[in-house]
Amino acid sequence: MKLKIDTMPTEEGFFGNYGGQYIDENLKNEFKKIADKFLELKDDKSFNDELNYLLKHYVGRPSAMYFAKNLSQKYGAEIYLKREDLNHTGAHKINHSLGEALLAKRMGKTKIIAETGAGQHGVATATAAALMGLECDIYMGEIDIQKEKPNVDKMRILGANVVCVKEGSRTLKEAVDAAFRAYINEYETAIYAIGSVVGPHPFPMIVEHFQSVIGKEAREQFLEMTNSLPDYLVACVGGGSNSIGIFNGFLEDGEVKIFGVEPLGKSEKIGENAASLTYGKDGIIHGFKCKLLQDENGDIAQAYSIASGLDYPGVGPKHCYLQQIGRAEYVTISDKEALDAFFELSKMEGIIPALESSHAVAYGLKLAQKNPNKRILINLSGRGDKDVEFVLSHKN
Repeated sequence: MKLKIDTMPTEEGFFGNYGGQYIDENLKNEFKKIADKFLELKDDKSFNDELNYLLKHYVGRPSAMYFAKNLSQKYGAEIYLKREDLNHTGAHKINHSLGEALLAKRMGKTKIIAETGAGQHGVATATAAALMGLECDIYMGEIDIQKEKPNVDKMRILGANVVCVKEGSRTLKEAVDAAFRAYINEYETAIYAIGSVVGPHPFPMIVEHFQSVIGKEAREQFLEMTNSLPDYLVACVGGGSNSIGIFNGFLEDGEVKIFGVEPLGKSEKIGENAASLTYGKDGIIHGFKCKLLQDENGDIAQAYSIASGLDYPGVGPKHCYLQQIGRAEYVTISDKEALDAFFELSKMEGIIPALESSHAVAYGLKLAQKNPNKRILINLSGRGDKDVEFVLSHKN
């Protein structure tokens, strides 16, 4: 059953009711330049030849498709993993970081400004900047710097300037705030390399384009391995880059049921989770409209997740659109469930997942128990090296 789903936003950057560009007037001209250059380059042979060469020979794409035999035998369904954890730098983030760095070079920029939560986008951006000979400033909340020290060390080794953000909750939202403020002062020579499918137009469109390689590969690989499509597709959702990347390969396949997994954190209480699509209301954050966690006064609420890459109070506009039209279902997994899945995958398959990815694994295992003999594809968006010390300290 083939469906027709719009993959590109409107000219104003909207997916249905969500997205857009709520920014200072003095930035609109610069953002139009970025959008125009991206739209020119995305179909440019020399640009794509360079990007595809790097994806193959530098990143290691295509990433593997793995049949998790041990988990499948235990839980009753056929469980497959798209192994983005095997990419250079350890996650899907390198896909768009390389694309953004190449875009910056083609625009004559000399610097990349970015934010990071778990540090995976920061490491990927620092890596791409080193490769392209660009300066690099990475803004990161103080709590995440303490929590994700291995990634902070990597960024500094790669030559990036890691800027500690001490305002507010000292996590991802504040890192984005600080990075945007810095970018406003340097946009003539720098580009803002956002870390997910969020922010004002054209950033969600740009990141989605570069992440769609996941879905294209996954669809071909799954058909090759099984001669069928998956019954269920599962990916974690914070801002939503890994999930929109793999979802895009299957959006038109009506027989594939799509699940985005949000972090329930400690509870359903606002301030103790980061499940924007589940508990959020329409609002504007960081220059775009989305489902947004808000307190009783309508102010942006604090987001929380054990996974630093998921603790953002908003979510990508295309995810809001997919929920609105009923093409994807958004569900939640708690901190405890994610931790349990972290150890389950590690001990059953010898694969240590990122805490972000563990949310998808946890829901995939729930589906497997309830739906024996079905085929489930989970996007393993990153590996857990960065989380090992933290997880062991919180095991009990």
